[in-house]
Amino acid sequence: MSWSEITVVITVLLGLGLWCVWVAASRLDRLHRKMNASRAVVDAQLVRRATVAAELATSGLLDPVSSVLVGEAAWASLSAGLSDTTALPPDLAGLLAGDDHETSGTDLPLDRSRVESELSATLREALDDEDEVTVLRADPSGDELLGALGSAWYRLQLARRFHNEAVAQAARARRGPVVRALRLAGRAPTPRTLDLDDEWPESLGRPGARAHGADGSRSGV
Repeated sequence: MSWSEITVVITVLLGLGLWCVWVAASRLDRLHRKMNASRAVVDAQLVRRATVAAELATSGLLDPVSSVLVGEAAWASLSAGLSDTTALPPDLAGLLAGDDHETSGTDLPLDRSRVESELSATLREALDDEDEVTVLRADPSGDELLGALGSAWYRLQLARRFHNEAVAQAARARRGPVVRALRLAGRAPTPRTLDLDDEWPESLGRPGARAHGADGSRSGV
Protein backbone atom coordinates (compact mmCIF):
# COMPACT_ATOMS: atom_id res chain seq x y z
CA MET A 1 0.00 0.00 0.00
CA SER A 2 1.43 3.33 -1.05
CA TRP A 3 1.78 6.34 1.26
CA SER A 4 -1.00 8.11 -0.58
CA GLU A 5 -3.35 5.19 0.03
CA ILE A 6 -2.37 5.06 3.70
CA THR A 7 -3.03 8.78 3.98
CA VAL A 8 -6.48 8.35 2.45
CA VAL A 9 -7.32 5.50 4.85
CA ILE A 10 -6.13 7.49 7.86
CA THR A 11 -8.08 10.53 6.70
CA VAL A 12 -11.24 8.46 6.28
CA LEU A 13 -10.82 6.86 9.69
CA LEU A 14 -10.24 10.23 11.34
CA GLY A 15 -13.27 11.61 9.56
CA LEU A 16 -15.42 8.72 10.76
CA GLY A 17 -14.08 9.14 14.28
CA LEU A 18 -14.82 12.86 14.31
CA TRP A 19 -18.27 12.19 12.88
CA CYS A 20 -19.00 9.65 15.64
CA VAL A 21 -17.87 12.12 18.29
CA TRP A 22 -20.00 14.87 16.74
CA VAL A 23 -23.05 12.59 16.64
CA ALA A 24 -22.57 11.54 20.28
CA ALA A 25 -22.04 15.13 21.43
CA SER A 26 -25.04 16.40 19.49
CA ARG A 27 -27.29 13.65 20.82
CA LEU A 28 -26.15 14.26 24.39
CA ASP A 29 -26.73 17.99 24.05
CA ARG A 30 -30.18 17.37 22.58
CA LEU A 31 -31.09 15.03 25.44
CA HIS A 32 -29.87 17.53 28.03
CA ARG A 33 -31.99 20.26 26.45
CA LYS A 34 -34.97 17.91 26.32
CA MET A 35 -34.47 17.06 29.99
CA ASN A 36 -34.23 20.73 31.00
CA ALA A 37 -37.31 21.62 28.99
CA SER A 38 -39.33 18.77 30.49
CA ARG A 39 -38.30 19.82 34.01
CA ALA A 40 -39.50 23.35 33.26
CA VAL A 41 -42.88 21.89 32.27
CA VAL A 42 -43.03 19.89 35.52
CA ASP A 43 -42.21 23.02 37.53
CA ALA A 44 -44.92 24.96 35.73
CA GLN A 45 -47.51 22.28 36.52
CA LEU A 46 -46.40 22.14 40.16
CA VAL A 47 -46.89 25.89 40.46
CA ARG A 48 -50.25 25.65 38.70
CA ARG A 49 -51.46 22.92 41.04
CA ALA A 50 -50.30 24.85 44.11
CA THR A 51 -51.96 28.03 42.86
CA VAL A 52 -55.31 26.26 42.45
CA ALA A 53 -54.85 24.66 45.89
CA ALA A 54 -54.25 28.13 47.35
CA GLU A 55 -57.41 29.42 45.70
CA LEU A 56 -59.34 26.46 47.10
CA ALA A 57 -57.94 27.15 50.57
CA THR A 58 -59.09 30.77 50.47
CA SER A 59 -62.44 30.11 48.79
CA GLY A 60 -64.30 29.49 52.04
CA LEU A 61 -65.59 26.19 50.67
CA LEU A 62 -63.40 23.98 52.86
CA ASP A 63 -63.73 23.61 56.60
CA PRO A 64 -61.43 25.95 58.63
CA VAL A 65 -58.88 23.26 59.54
CA SER A 66 -58.57 21.97 55.96
CA SER A 67 -58.33 25.55 54.68
CA VAL A 68 -55.33 26.27 56.91
CA LEU A 69 -53.58 22.96 56.20
CA VAL A 70 -54.07 23.20 52.43
CA GLY A 71 -53.09 26.86 52.52
CA GLU A 72 -49.85 26.14 54.37
CA ALA A 73 -48.95 23.29 52.03
CA ALA A 74 -49.73 25.44 48.99
CA TRP A 75 -47.66 28.30 50.42
CA ALA A 76 -44.68 25.98 50.89
CA SER A 77 -45.03 24.66 47.34
CA LEU A 78 -45.29 28.12 45.79
CA SER A 79 -42.38 29.37 47.88
CA ALA A 80 -40.29 26.49 46.54
CA GLY A 81 -41.35 27.08 42.94
CA LEU A 82 -41.48 30.87 42.68
CA SER A 83 -38.62 33.31 43.17
CA ASP A 84 -41.18 36.13 43.44
CA THR A 85 -43.77 35.06 46.02
CA THR A 86 -45.68 38.33 45.64
CA ALA A 87 -47.53 36.37 42.95
CA LEU A 88 -49.29 34.43 45.69
CA PRO A 89 -53.02 35.07 46.03
CA PRO A 90 -53.54 37.99 48.49
CA ASP A 91 -56.14 36.02 50.43
CA LEU A 92 -53.63 33.24 51.06
CA ALA A 93 -51.09 35.72 52.42
CA GLY A 94 -53.76 37.06 54.73
CA LEU A 95 -54.76 33.57 55.86
CA LEU A 96 -51.19 32.77 56.84
CA ALA A 97 -50.23 36.26 58.04
CA GLY A 98 -49.65 35.00 61.54
CA ASP A 99 -47.32 32.20 60.46
CA ASP A 100 -43.56 32.58 60.36
CA HIS A 101 -42.88 31.80 56.68
CA GLU A 102 -39.75 32.88 54.87
CA THR A 103 -40.26 33.91 51.25
CA SER A 104 -36.73 35.05 50.46
CA GLY A 105 -35.24 33.39 47.42
CA THR A 106 -32.27 32.30 49.54
CA ASP A 107 -34.47 30.56 52.13
CA LEU A 108 -36.59 28.42 49.86
CA PRO A 109 -37.16 24.77 50.83
CA LEU A 110 -34.29 22.64 49.60
CA ASP A 111 -36.25 19.39 49.24
CA ARG A 112 -38.79 20.18 46.53
CA SER A 113 -39.96 16.59 46.32
CA ARG A 114 -40.81 16.52 50.02
CA VAL A 115 -42.73 19.80 49.81
CA GLU A 116 -44.78 18.67 46.81
CA SER A 117 -45.43 15.26 48.37
CA GLU A 118 -46.76 16.97 51.48
CA LEU A 119 -49.12 19.05 49.34
CA SER A 120 -50.37 15.88 47.64
CA ALA A 121 -50.98 14.20 51.00
CA THR A 122 -52.71 17.27 52.42
CA LEU A 123 -55.03 17.59 49.44
CA ARG A 124 -55.88 13.90 49.55
CA GLU A 125 -56.76 14.20 53.24
CA ALA A 126 -58.85 17.33 52.65
CA LEU A 127 -60.72 15.68 49.77
CA ASP A 128 -61.00 12.15 51.14
CA ASP A 129 -64.74 12.38 51.85
CA GLU A 130 -66.72 11.79 48.66
CA ASP A 131 -69.85 13.35 50.19
CA GLU A 132 -67.96 16.57 50.94
CA VAL A 133 -66.53 16.59 47.43
CA THR A 134 -70.06 16.18 46.06
CA VAL A 135 -71.13 19.22 48.09
CA LEU A 136 -68.15 21.17 46.74
CA ARG A 137 -69.06 20.28 43.18
CA ALA A 138 -72.62 21.37 43.78
CA ASP A 139 -71.25 24.90 44.14
CA PRO A 140 -70.28 26.34 40.70
CA SER A 141 -67.09 27.92 42.03
CA GLY A 142 -66.20 24.72 43.89
CA ASP A 143 -66.78 22.61 40.79
CA GLU A 144 -64.59 24.98 38.78
CA LEU A 145 -61.78 24.85 41.36
CA LEU A 146 -61.87 21.06 41.62
CA GLY A 147 -61.89 20.79 37.84
CA ALA A 148 -58.85 23.09 37.61
CA LEU A 149 -57.12 21.14 40.38
CA GLY A 150 -57.79 17.85 38.62
CA SER A 151 -56.54 19.23 35.32
CA ALA A 152 -53.31 20.55 36.85
CA TRP A 153 -52.76 17.35 38.81
CA TYR A 154 -53.27 15.13 35.77
CA ARG A 155 -50.92 17.22 33.64
CA LEU A 156 -48.37 17.12 36.47
CA GLN A 157 -48.42 13.33 36.46
CA LEU A 158 -47.92 13.22 32.70
CA ALA A 159 -45.17 15.88 32.77
CA ARG A 160 -43.26 14.12 35.56
CA ARG A 161 -43.47 10.79 33.72
CA PHE A 162 -42.16 12.42 30.53
CA HIS A 163 -39.38 14.18 32.45
CA ASN A 164 -38.22 11.00 34.19
CA GLU A 165 -38.08 9.24 30.83
CA ALA A 166 -35.98 12.10 29.44
CA VAL A 167 -33.66 11.78 32.46
CA ALA A 168 -33.31 8.03 31.85
CA GLN A 169 -32.42 8.62 28.19
CA ALA A 170 -29.81 11.23 29.10
CA ALA A 171 -28.32 8.96 31.77
CA ARG A 172 -28.02 6.09 29.28
CA ALA A 173 -26.34 8.38 26.75
CA ARG A 174 -23.84 9.60 29.36
CA ARG A 175 -22.83 5.99 30.06
CA GLY A 176 -21.84 5.47 26.41
CA PRO A 177 -18.15 4.60 25.82
CA VAL A 178 -17.45 7.58 23.56
CA VAL A 179 -19.11 10.03 25.95
CA ARG A 180 -17.24 8.63 28.96
CA ALA A 181 -13.87 8.32 27.22
CA LEU A 182 -13.91 11.89 25.89
CA ARG A 183 -15.90 13.32 28.83
CA LEU A 184 -18.39 14.90 26.47
CA ALA A 185 -20.81 15.55 29.33
CA GLY A 186 -18.38 18.13 30.70
CA ARG A 187 -19.50 19.61 34.01
CA ALA A 188 -23.19 19.08 33.42
CA PRO A 189 -24.81 17.72 36.60
CA THR A 190 -25.75 14.06 36.73
CA PRO A 191 -29.38 13.64 35.60
CA ARG A 192 -31.76 12.73 38.42
CA THR A 193 -35.35 11.66 38.25
CA LEU A 194 -37.98 13.66 40.10
CA ASP A 195 -39.51 11.32 42.65
CA LEU A 196 -42.50 12.64 44.57
CA ASP A 197 -45.90 11.54 45.80
CA ASP A 198 -48.43 12.63 43.18
CA GLU A 199 -51.01 9.91 43.84
CA TRP A 200 -54.43 10.95 42.61
CA PRO A 201 -57.22 11.61 45.18
CA GLU A 202 -59.87 8.96 44.55
CA SER A 203 -62.65 11.42 45.31
CA LEU A 204 -61.74 13.47 42.23
CA GLY A 205 -62.64 10.56 39.98
CA ARG A 206 -60.69 9.20 37.06
CA PRO A 207 -57.49 11.14 36.37
CA GLY A 208 -57.87 13.28 33.28
CA ALA A 209 -61.61 13.75 33.58
CA ARG A 210 -63.83 15.86 35.79
CA ALA A 211 -66.50 14.21 37.83
CA HIS A 212 -70.19 14.93 37.31
CA GLY A 213 -71.03 18.48 38.09
CA ALA A 214 -74.10 19.82 39.84
CA ASP A 215 -76.13 19.59 36.64
CA GLY A 216 -75.08 15.98 36.02
CA SER A 217 -72.96 16.90 33.02
CA ARG A 218 -69.46 15.66 32.51
CA SER A 219 -66.61 17.47 30.85
CA GLY A 220 -62.99 16.61 30.24
CA VAL A 221 -59.97 18.57 31.24
